Amino acid sequence: MNATLRAAWVIARRDFTALVRSKAFIAFLIGPIVMLGIALAAGGMAAQSVHTPEVPVIGIAMDKGDTARLLSATERLNRLVGGLPDVKAVERPGAPDALLRSGQYAAILSGSLAHPRLDTTRDGVDVWQERMKLLIDQARGNGAFAKMAMDVHAVTLPSADQSAPAKIDRSDTAQFGQMALFLSTMLLAGMVLSNLVEEKTNKIIEVLASSIPLESIFLGKLFAMLAMALIAIGIWVGLGLLLVAVGGSVLPSLPAPAVGWPLFLLLGILYFSTAYLLLGSAYLSIGAMAATVRDVQTLSMPVSMAQLGIFLLAGYAMATPGSAVEIAACLFPFTSPFALLARAAQEPELWPHALLLVWQALWTWAIIRAGTGLFRRSVLKSTGGRKRRRSRKAASPEVA
Repeated sequence: MNATLRAAWVIARRDFTALVRSKAFIAFLIGPIVMLGIALAAGGMAAQSVHTPEVPVIGIAMDKGDTARLLSATERLNRLVGGLPDVKAVERPGAPDALLRSGQYAAILSGSLAHPRLDTTRDGVDVWQERMKLLIDQARGNGAFAKMAMDVHAVTLPSADQSAPAKIDRSDTAQFGQMALFLSTMLLAGMVLSNLVEEKTNKIIEVLASSIPLESIFLGKLFAMLAMALIAIGIWVGLGLLLVAVGGSVLPSLPAPAVGWPLFLLLGILYFSTAYLLLGSAYLSIGAMAATVRDVQTLSMPVSMAQLGIFLLAGYAMATPGSAVEIAACLFPFTSPFALLARAAQEPELWPHALLLVWQALWTWAIIRAGTGLFRRSVLKSTGGRKRRRSRKAASPEVA
């Protein structure tokens, strides 16, 4: 095993040096940045073209006369100044708290014009109190805005509870982590396949296989590509942080995951590594069966589509924590990194991560062994046969 690891280190160092020093690596770093810039610009333009600000609705729960006067005053003021909320009569009268919790109204104005009462959320008190006073003053027929008394009640809605938003926010963090892991893995793992096919075409892989175990070659290539991928991610993240520091953050703030941000980021790096190694080992197995670049494209397409299905399954498992689907997603090696990263955002337990990281490493080694077996049978079998025939022909005169 030590000899295998030493040989893998030699291959990894050779491939990593060649990759980082190549011009293609610079183009590879710039490509996603350009695509992200174009996507953000297009998304911003599309959002500006379709964005229509939502107008809040104030429900009026008064008698018909007072309601009609308020509606008329709102229409007059909107013609003069504009920007006032949409005022509508409550179709089905009920308790103000219940009407607010229905989500249809930003505030409820009840009572009468002489003794009005405003029910709204705590955040809405400062927003609607003065505006409703202005409307009531106009509905009374006063020529100028006068000081008046209003019974204001701040209502606590269920969405303002401390428990519900925390769960939703952690789900958002889990979803963001899964999306970042999926995109980075799919973007970077394909280089493993092209590198192996290129060396197969140039017969370099056969020369290496004659002196180094195939497992060492596959391991070395995987870890060289992983090191390159981590460097690329580090450069992209550093550039993103620099842009945020210069121009300010444009991303929504995400709440802290259940395990805390430092450990969550560490687990993100570990799960990217395992996801990359698992997918890379599968790509190496495909490369063992592919003779040309066209064969690579044909064989890799089903794997890419299956990877999309894996991401969707992991997303469904994230939405049902503790279910049989989530447990299966954590155990299945290809969905395990995605499901466990989401679990780290939602649950504080650490022992499943330690156990299943080892599980993923074992599956990586098993896939590598299967890939090397395919490579021996599909590529090296005929070469080995020719070498044995040549050795027998060379030995026959000596025997004679």
